[in-house]
Amino acid sequence: MRLAFITSNPGKVEEARKYFRSLGIKVYQLRVDYPEIQADTLEEVAEYGVRWLAERIDGRFFLDDSGLFIEALWGFPGVYSAYVYKTLGIDGILKLLDGLADRRAHFESVVAYWDGELHLFSGRVDGEITTERHGSGGFGFDPVFKPTGFERTFAEMTTEEKNKISHRGQALKAFSEWLKENLK
Repeated sequence: MRLAFITSNPGKVEEARKYFRSLGIKVYQLRVDYPEIQADTLEEVAEYGVRWLAERIDGRFFLDDSGLFIEALWGFPGVYSAYVYKTLGIDGILKLLDGLADRRAHFESVVAYWDGELHLFSGRVDGEITTERHGSGGFGFDPVFKPTGFERTFAEMTTEEKNKISHRGQALKAFSEWLKENLK
């Protein structure tokens, strides 16, 4: 089975490919710009995107909306994580947290799948924001996010290691389990 992943982020595609390879599902990247609404939750953003795309794309596809939620910043950047990464970057986030002891944060991910109907799958991983960058792998805020119970940031992990514990890995796992049951 071939399955389109609507994203401009090749890092997300690589994570999904490695996860689904063992299931015999070939994930390919489809770059289609779509509006990302301002909303309170990732689910709302993902649902709007899928429904908008479903009017323009034939067949099955999925997308992912993820966010970094920092406790000391009242959940910021949250649903605006991609925009904040592009505008403030990692250095901007580190500057906002400079001098703060509470560095707790979590990543959330919502995978939205369209097969004529909308299906949502979510994942979450708790952790903290480090005081400086560590590692060269991953993408986005990975160099400063250290998951709870680990001594390395996401950027210091292989894709396989990250997929086992990450927010997106959890959402993809739930999605793949659903696919196994529903595509027989």
